[in-house]
Amino acid sequence: MDWALFLELAINGALAGLMYSLVALGIVLIYKSSSVPNLAQGALAMLGAYVVLAVFEATKMPVWVALPVAMVIMFGIGMGIERVALRRLAGRPLVMILMMTLALDIFLRAGALTAWGGTNRVLPLPISSDPLFVGRVLINRSYVAGAVVALLLFGLFVLFFRTRMGIVLRAISDDYTASWSVGISVERGVAISWAMSAVVATLAGALWGSIQGVDQSLSSLLLMGIAVAVLGGLDSIGGAVLAGVLLGAFQGLASGYLDRLVGGGSRELVVAATLVLTILIRPHGLFGREDIQRI
Repeated sequence: MDWALFLELAINGALAGLMYSLVALGIVLIYKSSSVPNLAQGALAMLGAYVVLAVFEATKMPVWVALPVAMVIMFGIGMGIERVALRRLAGRPLVMILMMTLALDIFLRAGALTAWGGTNRVLPLPISSDPLFVGRVLINRSYVAGAVVALLLFGLFVLFFRTRMGIVLRAISDDYTASWSVGISVERGVAISWAMSAVVATLAGALWGSIQGVDQSLSSLLLMGIAVAVLGGLDSIGGAVLAGVLLGAFQGLASGYLDRLVGGGSRELVVAATLVLTILIRPHGLFGREDIQRI
């Protein structure tokens, strides 16, 4: 066996998986603070990348300055989504809220197509394209940058959920009614979770957009985000990071060794198999909280 090739596929896959975990972190943030599975996270990542491009092109400022400006804009958009589309659904059956997030996904993709067209556009993040070798192993610098961002956010959110606001968001997730009864502003808490999720989506969209370009296909990051979030546990931030590493490494190895045998598609097969097996064998994920309800 060529161990250099094996390590190259596994390491680059794991680093890409950490970038996918940025999408999963957005899903986990909303679920951890409001118990809502967000099906619009991929579209938010796409929108965030477009907003970065729009700020960059309109102001001519460096892209590393345009990125935080776009994050502030997306923070406001996240707050607005909760206020306009979701607040009046508080306390309604979960399926209604789930369908609303799906409708938001469709609306954002259609809106982006109308506003910016379907042409793939380049997002020039200041990441060197020079090859990075560790011994004989070639590593993608863009994946390294994305992995570093994911790990930094993981640390920040672990600390955040130990603060007073983080504890409040976890209480809201456990029981809306009990939170209301003790004076917690459930609406404000859910709005903050959507705003933070939109900011994380902007980082994910910008990083992936710098690799594959910015167009509506960025919304398909939702599938990998959901797979990573489900595998790690929908309410586990650490689980999302570890699951991203595992799933990314499996994908990288599958594409390197199986694609030439089966003609392609092994990456998608790994994602589908992960979702099915996780739901069948361990539906709360590797590190998610198992809630048992008495009937």
